[in-house]
This record gives sequence, C-alpha cells and structure tokens, in this order.
Amino acid sequence: MRDNETDNVGRCFDAHGRALVLYARQWLDDSGARDAVQEAFVRLLRRHELPPNALAWLYRTVRSTAIDALRRDRRRRRREQRATAGRATWFTSRPDDPIDAVAAQAALTTLPQEQQEVIVLRLWSDLTLAEVADVCETPVSTVFSRYRAGLAAIRERLARTDTPANLSRKP
Repeated sequence: MRDNETDNVGRCFDAHGRALVLYARQWLDDSGARDAVQEAFVRLLRRHELPPNALAWLYRTVRSTAIDALRRDRRRRRREQRATAGRATWFTSRPDDPIDAVAAQAALTTLPQEQQEVIVLRLWSDLTLAEVADVCETPVSTVFSRYRAGLAAIRERLARTDTPANLSRKP
C-alpha cells in the first residue's frame, strides 16, 4: 500500500471509526466492537491495494469479524460450562469442617485478582505453593503472602456474616 493510500485509510478511520464501532456493537460489547473495527483496519492496511469501495469493504469485514468473535465467545462459554459441570462452586462444605460454600465463594470473588488466582490454584487445583509460583511467574514468597492475605480476608468476611469458617490449610 502506498503512503497516500495509508493516509486515506487514516482519514477513513477518523471519519467512519465511530460508526463502525456502533455497527459492531450489534453483536459485541464496546471493547469487542472496538477490537473488531481495529482488526478490520489492520486487514485493510495489509492489503496490497485498496478495494474499489473501501468503506463497504470495512463494514463487511467488521460484520464478519464481529460475528466470528460472537460465535467464538459462545463456543468458549459452552466449553467452560461443560468443563465446570458438577463443579458449580469453588468450595464445598465438609462434615468435619462446616463452611458455607456459597458465602466462601462470594468472599473469594471480593478479593483482588492476584489473591483469587493464588487461592484457586492452591485450594481448588491442589497445587503446591511452588507450583503456583511457577504458574504465576511470581516468587514463592509473594505467592505465600497473597495466599495468607486472601485467606485472612475470606475468614474476616465470613466472620462478619456469622458463618463458621476454617480455611486453614497448611501452605
């Protein structure tokens, strides 16, 4: 693509980018719509020459990209639902250690993402702290700190709801 064609694409983006995002929002959220539009412009710039009607080409490309993304997300959600069938909760109650699994799961979702990840990997996936550190590409000491802080926060939240919780598992 020649420099003047690249300039034309830039002007086209300025003039039609918002309308293309609005068009893509029929199928995707705002972030996904913006990604679809960006992908369309990247494809346009990669072409050796501009199509005869670049604007119509962009709309067609945004449409197909958005629909593909929507289908991909639906397939991913179905796969995740099948993979988690029978595992509806992160925690389950045990007779010897009564814990409200729903409350524990709710408390888990309030934690910072780094603490959630460490706790899920340690408790649900049954990885050692060294293995968790390897997965997260984080020092074991940091993983241990996140794990302990996350468990303490869960205990505190469960105590506020008068729910017995003993999440003390040897790190």
